[in-house]
Amino acid sequence: MSQGRIAHAGLRAKVTTAEAAAALIGSGETVGMSGFTGSGYPKAVPVALAARIEAENARGNPFRVRVWTGASTGPELDGALARAHGIEFRLPYNSDPIAREQINRGEMEYFDMHLSQVAPMAWQGFLGKLDFAVIEIAGITADGALIPSSSVGNNKTWIDVADKVILEVNGWQNPGLDGMHDIYYGTALPPNRVPIPIIRPSDRIGQPHFRCDPEKIVAIVETDAPDRTSPFAPPDPASTAIAGHLLDFLGHEVARGRLPATLLPLQSGVGNIANAVLAGLVDSRFENLTSYTEVLQDGMLDLVDSGKLVFASATSLSLSPDATARFNADLGRYRERILLRPQEISNHPEVVRRLGCVAMNGMIEADIYGNVNSTHVMGSRIQNGIGGSGDFARNAYLSIFLSPSTAKGGAISAIVPHVSHTDHINQDVQIIVTEQGLADLRGLSPKQKAAVVIANCAHPDYRPMLEDYYARALRGSYGQQTPTLLDETLSWHARFVGTGTMKP
Repeated sequence: MSQGRIAHAGLRAKVTTAEAAAALIGSGETVGMSGFTGSGYPKAVPVALAARIEAENARGNPFRVRVWTGASTGPELDGALARAHGIEFRLPYNSDPIAREQINRGEMEYFDMHLSQVAPMAWQGFLGKLDFAVIEIAGITADGALIPSSSVGNNKTWIDVADKVILEVNGWQNPGLDGMHDIYYGTALPPNRVPIPIIRPSDRIGQPHFRCDPEKIVAIVETDAPDRTSPFAPPDPASTAIAGHLLDFLGHEVARGRLPATLLPLQSGVGNIANAVLAGLVDSRFENLTSYTEVLQDGMLDLVDSGKLVFASATSLSLSPDATARFNADLGRYRERILLRPQEISNHPEVVRRLGCVAMNGMIEADIYGNVNSTHVMGSRIQNGIGGSGDFARNAYLSIFLSPSTAKGGAISAIVPHVSHTDHINQDVQIIVTEQGLADLRGLSPKQKAAVVIANCAHPDYRPMLEDYYARALRGSYGQQTPTLLDETLSWHARFVGTGTMKP
C-alpha cells in the first residue's frame, strides 16, 4: 500500500506495525483518537494498545489511558480498550456497551459534552495536555497533506494540539473521498474569534486535507479494515407513525408560511426513528431539500438518490453496510452532493442559528412541561450521551424531539411528571412527537404545555395517571407557575427501579 496511499517519501519511512506504534503510548497519557458514529476510527493501534495494557496489568503494572474522540467509535477502539480495563477517562460521547457498563459501575470517568464545545475546550486547556493523536486517514499526498477518511470529527484539533501523531492509513477507505472534505482553519479563541463564513450548507470555507508538521508524526500504520457501522432496522409501526405526525406538521408549517416549500436545512440525530423520518421524506411532496447535520445515515443517502436532497453537510458518514457499498460504488456522484467538515463547524451554534436548521433528535423521556432527558435512564445510568442534540436544539429554527411513548414493553412511559435528568430545558424544546401524536409547545406557558403534552403524546395506559398527577398538582403545588408535587416528582422512576414497571 505504501506507494499508492502514502505519496510522501519521507513519511513512508515511518511505516511500522501497530504493536510498535502502541508501544509509544505510556500509562496515564491522553490520546485523542479519530472516529465519529462508528466511522473513520483507528482499528489497529487501539487493539494493539489493549493487548499491551492487558499484558502490563497481568504483570501487576497498572496501565490506563485517557481517551478523547469525536463521538462514538467501534469495537476495535472503545470495546477493545474497555475490555482490557484500559480507559481511565473518556470524552465526549460513548455508545460502546462494555464502556457503558464500566461508566455506570463507576469504574471509568466520563465527561459527556456538547460536541461543538470539545475542540474549543481542548484549545483552552481545560482538558489538560494531549500527548498523542491517533488518526485514521485515507492517504497522504506527495506534499505531506493528510486525506481524511469517512469522518472528520475532532481530527483537525487533535492533530494540532497533540505532542505526537500516529496515523493509520486505511486502504479500505475509498480513495474517491479525496476532495470531499472541507477542513476549516479559521477558528480561534476570544478575543481573536471571527464569524464562520457559512450561509448555505454547500459553502466551502476551508481546504480538502489536514495539515500536520511531519516532525510530529512518529508512526504510520497501514490497515485495510472496514468501518463497523450497523444496519438500520426497518421502520416499525411506532417509528412510521412518528414520521407521519412530523411530516404532517412540516406540511402545516409550509401552508402557514412559517417554512419555505423547500423546508430549512435538516439536522437528524442517529437512530431508527430519525431514519424513518428521512425515509418518509423520500415519498413526501417536499423538494430541493438541504441538510446541515452531524451524521449522514441511510435515509439521507436515499434522499440524495431520490433527487429530493440537493446537498448535505455533515462531519461523518454513518451508513449501513449495504448503503456503504452503494456509496462506494457511486462515490463520483455523491461527492457533488455531500461535504464532510470538522464537528466544531458541523455543530457550530452560530452556523446552526444562521441557517435556521430543523433539528430532529431522539430522547429517553420528556416531562409534561417540555423538559427532555436524552442521556440517563432512571436519572443515573448513562445510555450514550448528549452528542450534538444540545448544539442544535438551542439554536435551531425548529427544535423537535422524538420517541415512542413507551419502552420495555410498556413498563416505562416516555412522558413523565418530571424528567429524572434534564439535558434540554423546556425553553429549548419546541416540538415533542410520539406515535400518539405531536405537541407544539411554542408560545405556551408551562400549564398550557402540560395539557398539550398529556393529550397528544402520552400513551393511553399512562394518560390517566398523568391527568391525575397534574390535577392534584394544580391543587397542592407550592406555586402555580409550574405545578409540582415535590414528594412525587420521581415516584414513577422509583416505582420502576423497585418493581420493574412505572405502572402501580
